[in-house]
Amino acid sequence: MFTRIAGSLLVAGLLAASSAAQAQTKTTTTKKTTTQTAAQKAAATKAAAAKTAAAKAAAAKTAAAKAAADKAAAAKAAAAAAATPPPAPLTESQASAGVKEALNKGIVKAVQFASEPDGFNANDDIRIPTPPDLELVKGTIGRLPGMTKLFETFETQLNRAAEAAAPKAKDIFLNALSNMSFTDALSLVTSSETDAATQFLRKSTQAQLVSAFHPDIEAAIDQVGAGRAYATITNTYNKIPLQQPVTLSLADYTTQKAVDGLFILLANEEAKIRKNPAARTSDILKSVFGRK
Repeated sequence: MFTRIAGSLLVAGLLAASSAAQAQTKTTTTKKTTTQTAAQKAAATKAAAAKTAAAKAAAAKTAAAKAAADKAAAAKAAAAAAATPPPAPLTESQASAGVKEALNKGIVKAVQFASEPDGFNANDDIRIPTPPDLELVKGTIGRLPGMTKLFETFETQLNRAAEAAAPKAKDIFLNALSNMSFTDALSLVTSSETDAATQFLRKSTQAQLVSAFHPDIEAAIDQVGAGRAYATITNTYNKIPLQQPVTLSLADYTTQKAVDGLFILLANEEAKIRKNPAARTSDILKSVFGRK
């Protein structure tokens, strides 16, 4: 009996000792694992910090190199600018050649464009509208059957007359260029106005253009049918009681509008040469109008 009790106690003691040993081993292992994890985390943090520091150092080095390169480039550009002598003053001869070539180029393009079918009619900048003196007429009889279409046709015919007369302007313009003085040319080239040469040409040629255009416009008005349309419009209106009869020289109106349109086109071409380097298609244009 005693032996059995002693044996049971011995077994219980051995089991308790084994459990305690296992618990101690588990605790030791847990502590060891925790210590290893903390060390790994610290090492990773240290590595990340080192990597960040290296990246910042590289970026600072790159920025310093770029700043040095920019400074060197600026110094080089300044040295080149200082070494380049300013252009010689523009002579009257150069100015004359430049402004005449610019105007010659503009004249050729303007006349060619205005002379094409729809050169006036399809260009909102120069299209000739119904004469202002006919606006009252248009408002009064424009709603009568067929009148809306008649007014539209009438406007188109006025523009056709201008297109037919436009080629005559070329020789008048070119002849005026030959009479431009060197002093005039120099003042035109150095002007801040983008249409200075065009305005000069207008003063010297407008009266001649009107005189030359008028017979051609008058003939064209009859040829394209604008005269007949105008007669129909005015006759219809003048039949209305108590209305003031319409008296308008259609040829005078159309001639002035045609001349105005040509100068608008010429001014546009001159502005291109003054403003846009790509429009300076010759050495003299680049030399004269490319100066700052």
